[in-house]
Amino acid sequence: MRPGRERNGAAGVLLKPDTSEELLARAVLRLDGNILGIVLGILFGLIIFVATNWLVLKGGEVVGPHLLLLSQFFIGYRVTLLGSFIGLAYGLVTGYLIGFLIAWVYNRVAALKSR
Repeated sequence: MRPGRERNGAAGVLLKPDTSEELLARAVLRLDGNILGIVLGILFGLIIFVATNWLVLKGGEVVGPHLLLLSQFFIGYRVTLLGSFIGLAYGLVTGYLIGFLIAWVYNRVAALKSR
């Protein structure tokens, strides 16, 4: 349909043509912060959990010195079996917060663009 023309609705009611701003506002996807946070939380938590257990099972004299640097941020985390569960919990929380923040910023920017 060309811009500027009216079209008939289902009941023969004349509908106004949509402006490009209205189309853009409807087309922009809004992110659910809780869903994105849960997904990233599970992803981050599992990455830390698997990486820690991989290094524990691999063994050796020095186990995971680079991964051990996470203990600077995650209190109680060590490259051990127990540490992998602590890392899992920290990964869940950190991933959730990052995902929620990404969705919040994205939705604010999308709202500004749709005005």
